[in-house]
Amino acid sequence: MAKAVIAVLSKLPKGAVKTITCDRGSEFSHWKEIEEALHCSVYFADPYCAWQKGTNENLNGLLREFYPKGRDLSHVSETTLKKNLALLNARPKKILLFQSPLLLFEQNLKICCT
Repeated sequence: MAKAVIAVLSKLPKGAVKTITCDRGSEFSHWKEIEEALHCSVYFADPYCAWQKGTNENLNGLLREFYPKGRDLSHVSETTLKKNLALLNARPKKILLFQSPLLLFEQNLKICCT
């Protein structure tokens, strides 16, 4: 997981990644490597405190529209997965004042990294 996170996030402009918050799953056992490679801080949500990662939990629920719980994602093509994630990132959200996560991400990249 560390290699994948580093590979994806290192493509962003320097200074774009400041913190990463994740759960306490074993897939993040190499979190120090992520911190060192991306020059950011990695934080962990407390156990059984889903409210500390509300946006993530919300996205997991939205993904259920495409992939029912228990579905093996290894059988989903990368193209299909990317398409469905793009749809979710383009969807306006109430919590973002009805703007899309993608739009806000792009706007913030311009502010922080130009």
